[in-house]
Amino acid sequence: MPYPCSLLPAKAGQSLQVAAVVADAQAEAAVHAAAITNDLASLEPTLKNFEGNFCLITGGSSGIGLALAKNLASKGANICILARDPNKLEAACQVISALARHPSQKIMTLSVDIAREAQVRAALQEFASVNGTPDLLINSAGIAQPGCFTDLDSNVFRSMMDVNYFGTLHVIQALLPGMIERGSGHIVNISSGAGFMGLYGYSAYGPTKFAIRGLSDSLRYELAEHGIRVSVVFPSDTQTPQLDYENQYKPPVLVEMEKGNKVMSAEAVAQSILNSVARGQYAITPGFDITLYYQLTNFFGLVYPVMEFMVAQARRTLRKSSPNRNGTSKNNGRH
Repeated sequence: MPYPCSLLPAKAGQSLQVAAVVADAQAEAAVHAAAITNDLASLEPTLKNFEGNFCLITGGSSGIGLALAKNLASKGANICILARDPNKLEAACQVISALARHPSQKIMTLSVDIAREAQVRAALQEFASVNGTPDLLINSAGIAQPGCFTDLDSNVFRSMMDVNYFGTLHVIQALLPGMIERGSGHIVNISSGAGFMGLYGYSAYGPTKFAIRGLSDSLRYELAEHGIRVSVVFPSDTQTPQLDYENQYKPPVLVEMEKGNKVMSAEAVAQSILNSVARGQYAITPGFDITLYYQLTNFFGLVYPVMEFMVAQARRTLRKSSPNRNGTSKNNGRH
């Protein structure tokens, strides 16, 4: 990471020279910052009601992705859902089609494994050549495998990075040239609450979602000059088939920490995302709890002591209820 020039030590006799360099660097940085700010400010939200817009959603056959597709269909959008399983895609397509506002709406499916770069590039380039580049790209596909770090096989870390981060990257790389050529578009990347604060039991999953946040932050600035908006979403626990799977493997400490937590419906999360996209919002935090944690993390730096207290409290509770339990899980990540 580069350090500010003003932090570099100056030897005797060089103070004025260094000060001049610092002043020039700061002035240049201010100019670039102002240019980026102007680019971002000039991007008026282009997807205000979604009617007639073309939206592509990865992970659209279930969970938040499916809820988004259903909501957008009811708003009159043309939709393509992308996932691996053709049978799940077909079933989801029928549900989405039944909610379409107009008979002329297009509801399409595309069976692709987003972890395979060549497959993604070939499929999406062919698809875009026929149907055009989406106005709205939502990267919702992802997998999660909770468990304590020492219980997880290294392949679990790799597979989650391949799907969650590189899968998102592959789709953006395939469709971004068309958005840049057109001079418009909106990319929405689904991260997680585990993407801005480390969570107990998510040492494999969390880093992939931190990576999505970092990618989104960079793209936000780089793509503004091309007329393309970027948003990143940090959902908390959402009632989906993925969450049902995760609940089987959560370590006892995590289970104890989550007692009393509110789980949002996929439909509520989808509505929050689309409301925020229509406003052109960048960081989207559906629900009060996750919004509070985001504020604590990004503006007050208090999330670490809060999380440390919660972990300690969960450990104490478990020790009282079962002295032999240490809060770890037996899951080895092979599934």
